[in-house]
Amino acid sequence: MATATDDAAATRAAAGGEEKSAYVRQIFSDIAPRYDLLNHILSLNIDRAWRRKAIAGLGIESNPDGVYLDLCAGTLDVSAALAATPGFRGRVVGADFAEPMLRAGRAKIGTARVFPVTADALSLPLPDGSVAGAIVAFGIRNLADLDAGLREVHRVLAPGGRFVILEFSTPRSPVINAGYQLYFNHVLPAIGGLVSGHRTAYRYLPRSVANFPVQEELSRRMTAAGFRNVRWRSLTFGIAAIHVGERSN
Repeated sequence: MATATDDAAATRAAAGGEEKSAYVRQIFSDIAPRYDLLNHILSLNIDRAWRRKAIAGLGIESNPDGVYLDLCAGTLDVSAALAATPGFRGRVVGADFAEPMLRAGRAKIGTARVFPVTADALSLPLPDGSVAGAIVAFGIRNLADLDAGLREVHRVLAPGGRFVILEFSTPRSPVINAGYQLYFNHVLPAIGGLVSGHRTAYRYLPRSVANFPVQEELSRRMTAAGFRNVRWRSLTFGIAAIHVGERSN
């Protein structure tokens, strides 16, 4: 059972600040062995379709031989799916600062051209303009400094390259949001804590979503970081959203 201290730590981390980075790295390292199972159970497998839509937004057909970045790659679901896309002949760099997550996903990549790298999203070990496209699925809200993370992706993206963000959001419909909040704040933490054995990881999740910018605000901040032609669309009644921005030529 989570204590008041545990809850307070999750709340502080979700709000951002200095302790968020260490907190996020630790909880995702702790839940890595059960992360994939819980993702699919808790999302009723909808997360697979969301990821496919996000990958399609990269537009890899325009540069199938390029290097692509999977940011906050976790257990490499997106990296493996991107590498398996028909016609793709490039390479995928899967970057995450929680090394146990990358290790848990290595079996997915087999002989694919996926290269896991333990790296902080705020300081990527990549040259300026070196990736043809970048994608992040359910990880951008975990950054200790969102704006710095957006600027860092913009730095490594080649001119004309796309950055795709797939992230949870809050439904706008009062009726749908009421059910969503009940599930997200009560059912999900209970199941997540039971299956993962971690007292607070799945309490942090709804709090991090509540503190994440709404779609219009995230679009504004992407534009402020240098991205152009920023657009977004909601998925599954607003439970998640895909944002796409481009680096100017």
